[in-house]
Amino acid sequence: ASFAGQQDTYLNISGEAALLDACRRCFASLFTDRAIHYRVGQGFDHFKVALSIGVMKMVRSDKATSGVMFSLDTETGFRDVVFITASWGLGENVVQGTVDPDEFYVFKPAFLRGKKAVLRRVLGSKKIKMIYTEGDTRNSTRNVATRRHEQESFCLSDADVLTLADYAIKVERHYSQKMQANRPMDMEWAKDGTDDQLYMVQARPETVASQKKGQVLEEYILEGQGTVLVQGRAIGGRIASGPVHIISDVKHLAEFKPGEILVAETTTPDWEPVMKEAAAIVTNRGGRTCHAAIIARELGIPAVVGTDQATTTLKEGDSVTVSCAMGDIGNVYAGALPFTVRH
Repeated sequence: ASFAGQQDTYLNISGEAALLDACRRCFASLFTDRAIHYRVGQGFDHFKVALSIGVMKMVRSDKATSGVMFSLDTETGFRDVVFITASWGLGENVVQGTVDPDEFYVFKPAFLRGKKAVLRRVLGSKKIKMIYTEGDTRNSTRNVATRRHEQESFCLSDADVLTLADYAIKVERHYSQKMQANRPMDMEWAKDGTDDQLYMVQARPETVASQKKGQVLEEYILEGQGTVLVQGRAIGGRIASGPVHIISDVKHLAEFKPGEILVAETTTPDWEPVMKEAAAIVTNRGGRTCHAAIIARELGIPAVVGTDQATTTLKEGDSVTVSCAMGDIGNVYAGALPFTVRH
């Protein structure tokens, strides 16, 4: 269990009264509907879990960039790469999947031999960024549209990518030594726009790809051909078919039926009970390290994120096939196409 996004986080909190209020809301988030449902599904006793609150000085990434990184490849479990996602502003948008971030890969063995090069870069659209809200308000952050040059340029230099890769390798090594076992890590980082430094703000064990059994091979093969309706970033390597169900607001979640294809602008942790019943997930926004992607991997269902137009292109009730079996690109096809599974 990763507990991804189950408890609340509050940013840009200033003053004693606001701090105490935020702490109370953090403690209370142990007993939201989503947190209770998640613990039931994972078999945790509600009264044997504990919550400690980390209070940290804000890194002014609202003036720079931030993101998530893993010390392995999240799709294959390959442990010789560092995978980094990044977007402008505060990192909450990357975590929640409300933005399509940049992606970077660094090959660990070459890096450790002194050959410090970025293996791969993928430009994300990064259409919004989260910044501070000024004034006395509970809504301490807000999203604003990014400028065109921000969308069309990478938000990290190669030097920053390599610095983060160095951090990731050191964090993984530290916890692996502490646990006396190889321990791939899931980390969050932020760059401060005032001092131009990179900071690690969170690290925890990766709980999905690192648990895959190396001797088990499962291959999904699409047998038919169909019209591609939308494309995005593939999560997992599976295929599923079902009727489209577009959810535009959380109040409509109760209408979702098991076996349908969940289509939405993005998802939040509140959607987790419905995600468990979906045959597949398709979102307009989000990257490989967002909440929808992490939960889809945990559940073992295919997801295509960052399609940009799924909610407008796909039609309610239409039968579609969601395929993540063709590599990095996930496709949503018209109709229920035949497929096979090889073990």
